[in-house]
Amino acid sequence: MSPPHLSDPIPRPEPSTDLFDQEREDWRRDPQIAFDAWLAKQHFRRSSAEVYQAQWGLFLDWLAVRQKSLVTVDTQTIAEFVGGLAIRKPQRVRYLRLIERVLDHVREIESASTNPARFIAQDGEAAWRNARDNEPTGFLNHAERAALIAHLFSPLPSLSVAQRWRERRDRALIAVFLGGGIKTGEAAALTVSCVSVGSPWVTIESANPMLTRRTRLAPFAAAVLDAWLAERRLSELAGNLVFPASPSGRPMHKATMLRAVDALIDAAGIAASRASRASPQTLRNTFAADLFESGVEAEQVGQWLGFVQAVSANRLYRAWQRWMDQQDSPIVDEPDPAAPPLPTPRRDGRLTRKG
Repeated sequence: MSPPHLSDPIPRPEPSTDLFDQEREDWRRDPQIAFDAWLAKQHFRRSSAEVYQAQWGLFLDWLAVRQKSLVTVDTQTIAEFVGGLAIRKPQRVRYLRLIERVLDHVREIESASTNPARFIAQDGEAAWRNARDNEPTGFLNHAERAALIAHLFSPLPSLSVAQRWRERRDRALIAVFLGGGIKTGEAAALTVSCVSVGSPWVTIESANPMLTRRTRLAPFAAAVLDAWLAERRLSELAGNLVFPASPSGRPMHKATMLRAVDALIDAAGIAASRASRASPQTLRNTFAADLFESGVEAEQVGQWLGFVQAVSANRLYRAWQRWMDQQDSPIVDEPDPAAPPLPTPRRDGRLTRKG
């Protein structure tokens, strides 16, 4: 018998024409086996992998009792699961990050745009955080803030045209969170008529004219935003949104903003050292903290943040003071690359000193 030629047919199962189709079916049919296959590709230590297997198994059991699947699971379901765990907050965070990471993968092969676990992780007021070791208000410390600002000014890597404008956009987005205290919803709706090149002022419009306000960008944020506005004009993006999601000008989804924050926090090298995740709210809080340290009165900070009641600004001020008192590391003198030196930080507890 002559040996088979390479062109001879060899009996074997017919391969899927779409690997995602097969993997999608695996996750739907048996999410535990699919998880084990995914976990094997992550190269975790054996001890860590066993913990993750147990955590994932508990989550699947919980879903089964409530007749939910990875396709139908939603934000409320995940919040109830994490909030019901009789463990400390750091362990809840680990559970949530595992679920979020897996659902990121599952949503990718499902071609879905949102991950319900990501919204839970970024929600600073979520009920699941009501556990021991809770951190009701988070800030970046001086070194973290300086590292993030330095990254915003770092040279862009070699990128395609589309990648370049998105990187500029994301840097400017983080800049207005950190240097302007703008919320995600406000950033998504911000139009080019609300900003001016060379001006630190940003108008935050509201359906209720009484709630329309202005905020003053920190010098670094104004510089990063100006660079993005120039890039936006050169890219000839459609529409009038400052932060469009695509060349057609459609609005950014909140999930896209959260991914941008995660990516830039990681690229700045501060994600691994943080005990808690840095969210847009963390950056907004840090904007307020920088103003408090600069001697700006709480009432003015509250106006720039859009607080309706003055008590909210005073509460944030006290939270910042408590957070400062808990910091073990000394203040790092890292100047804002685009700002003049700041006056000596005020720590006398007064809230109304005029600048």
